[in-house]
Amino acid sequence: MKNNVNIQRRKLLKLAGISAAALATFPSLLNAKTMRVGRHASPDFNPDIEIKLTGKVKYVPIFNGPQTRVWKVIGEVLKGPAKTITNEKSYLAPTIRLHKGQKVRIYLNNELPSATILHWHGLHVPSEMDGNPMYAIDHGETFVYEFEILNRAGTYWYHAHTHSLTAKHVYSGLAGFFLVSDNEEQSLKLPSGEFDVPLVIQDRNFDQQNQLKYAGGMMMKMHGFLGDQILVNGTPDFELPVATRAYRMRLLNGSNSRIYKLAWDDGTPIKVIATDGGLLEHVETLPYLTLAPAERREIWVDFSHKKVGTELTLRSLEFSSSGMGGGMGMMGGGRRGGMMGGMGGGGAHAGEDFSVLKVRVSKKVSSHDVLPKRLSKITPLRLADAENPHSPRRITLSMRHMSALLNGRSYKMNDIRADEIFHVNTLQLMEFDNGFHHGMGGMGGMGMPHPMHLHGEQFQVVKREVRNKSGKGYASISAGFLDKGWKDTVLVMPGEKVTILKPFNDFTGPFMYHCHNLEHEDMGMMRDLLVK
Repeated sequence: MKNNVNIQRRKLLKLAGISAAALATFPSLLNAKTMRVGRHASPDFNPDIEIKLTGKVKYVPIFNGPQTRVWKVIGEVLKGPAKTITNEKSYLAPTIRLHKGQKVRIYLNNELPSATILHWHGLHVPSEMDGNPMYAIDHGETFVYEFEILNRAGTYWYHAHTHSLTAKHVYSGLAGFFLVSDNEEQSLKLPSGEFDVPLVIQDRNFDQQNQLKYAGGMMMKMHGFLGDQILVNGTPDFELPVATRAYRMRLLNGSNSRIYKLAWDDGTPIKVIATDGGLLEHVETLPYLTLAPAERREIWVDFSHKKVGTELTLRSLEFSSSGMGGGMGMMGGGRRGGMMGGMGGGGAHAGEDFSVLKVRVSKKVSSHDVLPKRLSKITPLRLADAENPHSPRRITLSMRHMSALLNGRSYKMNDIRADEIFHVNTLQLMEFDNGFHHGMGGMGGMGMPHPMHLHGEQFQVVKREVRNKSGKGYASISAGFLDKGWKDTVLVMPGEKVTILKPFNDFTGPFMYHCHNLEHEDMGMMRDLLVK
């Protein structure tokens, strides 16, 4: 095992250049322990599971003809059950399965032609293990992660998080599922094994030689990449054979920027049992799901009354992108000259109707699956317990001067400000303001939706406020919002303010917050919070 990561002096100097306000309140940022992060395994950490992940350039079959060059993560279990990881046959990174309370050590080996680092999206881990871009490792280096699984059962994921390169790295394949179980979830006897199906939805563009295309000018960056080929679990024209019984489907929007409005083509309502941070208290029934980049939903789908041979299609329904920065896709077309809805001409648009995946009932079985009336116990966070119940930390979202900004600031690795410093073991009232107070949404008066993600512990949504609920863009997707339960990513629409309660427990250090439209993130719509 090569374990020779060298966090170069230039990286440490970036950290050492942290703002005076942050340094004055948190001088331990510069201590020797921080400097040694990721260099080698700690002798004081006794893992239950050890995993090696290696990023490599690989060629995988996606279409007939030439194989596609991707950046792929290969996994190996060094200690613990072999079933802990599943190396996917597609370009996706391995699926990792762990249980709450387990301690895991993960060696990340970089054999890619670029610096990289992995972020454990939605997991509550120490700052230095979270995948901050400051810890990106170069080709030939290794980073060692060590942490305990503190999260409740849920559908989490992991992906590359290299500053200014995240969009391209994730697009190239550096992302995978991270599934956590716990005793409460297992006691429910939900569909398991082959009947528990993780599904990541992504859009891509390919050239005539089946190679990924990721290119575009400033307009593509401002709106976010939109591809004209939908892939599910890395597979085009995805079909799922099912039996006449209930399934648990875990949906992840792994796209760079595309928002999906997911619905069954026969009008069957969608029964949601979990969101980003795990199980809801009770099933929520919606006509469709609005799924923004990085969001997850787990749904219960019962095929027990379907005849063998029945086909169902999960579609992304048409919605208005008016006032949402939509309609500006990757012009110039992909390998098939347009997406599944017959868009023609090669333009990929934000609100088109198209097929996502097809389900075919292929086998009759006898099953007596029962959807539990009560799924979980969620203790609501209380405003009265917040450190700042009457003065929320406001984060304004804006796009101007060809920049994507948070509180008027672009990302810098050494730029934590006084209003970005929080006390550990506190509950904070925060609000994302996407033009609510000033009637601005970003670029030239045209609002943009922003899926906002906070690293670290999950949060709860308190309320949404919008200047004009009858606006076409908002009204066409708002029935698919689901803000109950625990969240780590929330979609903030133009002219909207979303208020959350966010715990900052257990761990000190910098934790990122950013837009999960990855093009926006790479343009600078990302900052560090400092927990001290």
